[in-house]
Amino acid sequence: MVQTLESLRAEVDAANLKILDALNERLRLVEAIRRIKEKSSSRLYSPEREAEMLDQLMLANRGPISADELRSLFKEIFKLSLDHMKADTRMQLHVHRAEGDEDRVYEVRGHRLGEGPQLIAGPCSVESVEQCELVAARLAALGVGFLRGGAFKPRTSPYSFQGLGEAGLKMLREVADRHDMAVVTEILDTRHFDLVERYTDVFQVGTRNMYNYELLKLLGQADRPVLLKRGFMATLEEFLLAAEYVAKEGNQRIVLCERGIRTHERWTRNTLDLSAIPLLRMATPFPVVVDISHGTGRTDIMVPMARAALAAGAQGLMVEVHPSPALALSDNAQQLDLEQVDAFYAAVFNGMSGSS
Repeated sequence: MVQTLESLRAEVDAANLKILDALNERLRLVEAIRRIKEKSSSRLYSPEREAEMLDQLMLANRGPISADELRSLFKEIFKLSLDHMKADTRMQLHVHRAEGDEDRVYEVRGHRLGEGPQLIAGPCSVESVEQCELVAARLAALGVGFLRGGAFKPRTSPYSFQGLGEAGLKMLREVADRHDMAVVTEILDTRHFDLVERYTDVFQVGTRNMYNYELLKLLGQADRPVLLKRGFMATLEEFLLAAEYVAKEGNQRIVLCERGIRTHERWTRNTLDLSAIPLLRMATPFPVVVDISHGTGRTDIMVPMARAALAAGAQGLMVEVHPSPALALSDNAQQLDLEQVDAFYAAVFNGMSGSS
């Protein structure tokens, strides 16, 4: 029988369909293997098994495909299988948006987080009652409902100001109550849980503690929201897995905070990853806020970056405010003064609904 171009093409089409069926069957088998591995807590990737399969294929190969071509082809097939395993695992996360999930909205002392653009603002470090009072009074006049401030400060240098501890928490709570504001403050250690819980309305987990899994698990048992900041070297997948530590313990009141990541750029303190905002909102139902102060480290570009964050879908912004930034005990270059926060609010929020 003489083969024609058309008949050969028909055979190629049939071979393509066989390859497709075989690949899909392989992925179905991979899914079954994943389920068994999950029950036994085995690792998904086994380089030993991959090497064994490649050796078997090399021995079985009769050509015309070369050994290098075969190895390259099946490396891609193995990678597809592993990616498929991981994708199925991600779909099972508590933090993942399920079909029909609506965006989460949390009410905290009468202020709603996740519904319309919100501003979370206050001093980097609590230094005195007078300092907190000046800031809170100005913010309350603008309609801001969330007062942030650090009483425990994780600092790169052990000789830098580390915060006032419980005295700072008391100041923050006292001032917030006077102005009908909710407190957002950072918790650094599991040993501080009971203390911080007495004073705060929202637990903040800073960038360095995104990997503090014992702290995350403890906060997963708390009865109030957890504002989780992305680690400055973390991928979005790692960020969501950190949030999973909170969610799997039962606390689904999570706020995801993009605060910039470390890159080679030196004109800003960090590089604000605006693409993270829509990606996180698609992947999860949790509110996404952006820390403009840490994301930029400079006050002169905060307005355009804040506008960009809101345009990308952020449901809140976080900025640091100090009556006299030049005298601040920490992060003075990125804190707005009282006149600047007025101008910032007017430029970013005026004319928008839901910002109070």
